[in-house]
Amino acid sequence: MFPAEFQYHRATSTEQALTLLEQLGEDAKFIAGGQSLLPMMKIRLAQPSHLIDIGAIADLSYIRQSAGTIAIGACTPHADVASSPQIAQGLPMLVECAGEIGDVQIRNRGTLGGSLAHADPAADYPAAMLALEAEISARSRHGTRTIKAQDFFLDLMTTALAPNELLSEVRVNLPPPHTGMTYLKFRHPASGFATVGVAALITLDDKGECAAVRVGITGLAAKAFRAAAVENALTNRPLDPQVIEQAAAHADDAIDPLSDLNASADFRRHLARVLTRRALTQALARAR
Repeated sequence: MFPAEFQYHRATSTEQALTLLEQLGEDAKFIAGGQSLLPMMKIRLAQPSHLIDIGAIADLSYIRQSAGTIAIGACTPHADVASSPQIAQGLPMLVECAGEIGDVQIRNRGTLGGSLAHADPAADYPAAMLALEAEISARSRHGTRTIKAQDFFLDLMTTALAPNELLSEVRVNLPPPHTGMTYLKFRHPASGFATVGVAALITLDDKGECAAVRVGITGLAAKAFRAAAVENALTNRPLDPQVIEQAAAHADDAIDPLSDLNASADFRRHLARVLTRRALTQALARAR
């Protein structure tokens, strides 16, 4: 199918993009790589009257490290995240996550900010952002506010971004020593989306016990979420395979799982538990 008629606007600066958004109203959408929005437009699930192209705005594409924090511009392509030495050294989970998105073409065109703002329930980044406790900058003509990843994903393809805001940057604090992290997913063979994906981070104390653990899960529910029951079952405990397996059994606690042509609710529950156990096991090995 073809998308409904729309008007195209090319912004050359962030300020111009925000001005256009304010002028054009809620019927305007930002587009950078277009890997999330355009497919929905083609099947008429999205019909914006105006597209504001921000893909060429240089100050929205970068990877910077300073004072124990890595900042990533919203228009940074997945391929740049996957190949960044800074991210590989400090946040290897993000390298794994970005490298698993779609295919080569999608990774070179799609952007970090576009994926997060789209908030597809099967997207990879949300699980990692939750586990890393990332902070997301939302910019409007009236200023910039910071949204914690935990508060950003509200529902199916719904985020905390206001209609007049642009997701401009993602910031992640580098983890302390003795921290291991990983992202694992059961990949849909055609789309590359996560049928279920799990991001796990473990920090050990001087005794080798679990000082902190964070688990983000995508694909299981209408939005990505922190698996609080899993985290509570592991915190301040010595970790062994039995403890991890018992904790992973709570991956789907209090969750209403999705069921569709790709996977049933029961299969997704099973995947969540298995992948949580595997991700925690791998994160623990890296922490040690």
